[in-house]
Amino acid sequence: MSGDTADAGGFDRLLADLSARFVSLPPEAVDGEVCSALERTGAYLDVDRVLLLEFAEDGSSAVVKHTWSGPGVQPIEEGAVMGSRLPRVFAGLRRGEAVGIPDTGALSEDWATDLQEFRRSGAKAHLSVPFAVAGAPVGILTFVSIRQPRAWPEDLVERLNVLAHVFGNALSRRDRECRLRFALAEVHELKARLEAENLYLRSEIGERYDSFEGIVGKSELLNRVLLAVDQVAATDVTVLIQGETGTGKELIARAIHTRSARNERPMICVNCAAIPSPLAESELFGHEKGAFTGAVSRRIGRFELADGGTILLDEVGDLSLEIQAKLLRMLEQGEYERLGSAETRVTDARVLAATSRNLEEAVEEGSFRADLYYRLRVVPIELPPLRRRREDIPLLVWHFIERSRSKHGRAVRDVPTDVMDALIAYDWPGNVRELQHVIERGVVMSQGSTLALHGALIHGNAAASLPDSSPSSEDLSALDRSHIIRVLEACDWKVKGPGNAAERLGLNPSTLRGKMRKLGIQRPA
Repeated sequence: MSGDTADAGGFDRLLADLSARFVSLPPEAVDGEVCSALERTGAYLDVDRVLLLEFAEDGSSAVVKHTWSGPGVQPIEEGAVMGSRLPRVFAGLRRGEAVGIPDTGALSEDWATDLQEFRRSGAKAHLSVPFAVAGAPVGILTFVSIRQPRAWPEDLVERLNVLAHVFGNALSRRDRECRLRFALAEVHELKARLEAENLYLRSEIGERYDSFEGIVGKSELLNRVLLAVDQVAATDVTVLIQGETGTGKELIARAIHTRSARNERPMICVNCAAIPSPLAESELFGHEKGAFTGAVSRRIGRFELADGGTILLDEVGDLSLEIQAKLLRMLEQGEYERLGSAETRVTDARVLAATSRNLEEAVEEGSFRADLYYRLRVVPIELPPLRRRREDIPLLVWHFIERSRSKHGRAVRDVPTDVMDALIAYDWPGNVRELQHVIERGVVMSQGSTLALHGALIHGNAAASLPDSSPSSEDLSALDRSHIIRVLEACDWKVKGPGNAAERLGLNPSTLRGKMRKLGIQRPA
């Protein structure tokens, strides 16, 4: 088909072939097939340029989305806009009318602006056919002849109108399926996230996180901590909670989360000390299927689970230097990648960190990054050990008696003065957690309504008899020193690693080393 002559049968066959190609075409293949169809149509009609434009949402303009130009013809870039440059043409298209101009040089002065654009582009003849889907304008199919003027017979315009609707239906179906796929991907992502959250929260039930119903105490040191909690809770500032093992660092973190605007989202807790270094990146940031040997499915990381909520990095000082670098990027930019994926993800998780290590010493030793330390320590909260707030011990004792009494069905209602004095005098190397366990054992072992400790003050698995009179702190320290030495000897003086003494004593390795220095315990030469 060329010039003014139309081979109707040949064009109908081309139209049928093009229509068949778009049937059941996957959305990702539609754009390529449209470009191919424009080239075949342009060559068949012997025109120099074919454009497919899509209307803007407000209908005020149309943007070139697909284009084909014949040999030696300057191509039109995708993204070019029709509207103000061809006002008379575009006005007819907005009314749903096809606009055919056999000879642009014969246009009257009423077409001045359009004529100027035709001269600029070199168009000798122009035809634009609008198309709609379900009554809504979608786009425009445009044909341009640059070499010579040409007629646009009515039967040709009708056939091109059918072709335009083939394109319109294909593009509309592509957009619907893309939106549907995107929505389904979001649903699957949300479902996976909710399933992971539920799995995580179920695993929390029965853990030590419910071992305190509230923060118990009235000492000045504790009140200072609670004041700091109130001050930082309403912000998104990063908080570093420091204190010996058993002082309640996680309880303070939960108090911050509960008082924050994020309390409707979960607080995700990560015990960094319990994660093997090779798995730390996957645990924190997740991984894709096949990212490493054994990665049989995609895993959502803890930062992704905490999006919109809070994440607690407990014992953050135990992370490897490699993971520390990736954590620093996460804190500074809020961005990360799943292991095995190049896609950058963003999370809005408030970060709280806790440690029983002296991170300043770790920075000096080179085992902890200085930049990460200062990034975590925006607001530091130091939890005092129990031995520095002995006035809180009676309140804690009765708090744990009430909990243990209802839990174990015991009728303990009295604490002898000498027992309470011994509890107050003891240094509590395991702090509040150790006190809780001591009281629970005492309640379980007591035969009547009076609390009896039965040697439960001795730290660790071994027990010694409690003296009849209230012991001095020196006596208790001597007993504690003796027991630690026995455990160290049984573990071949290993403070960390498999079968270590810190694990048997229920202490963090750094806390055990601190107690060894304080009690003057040294490994024999």
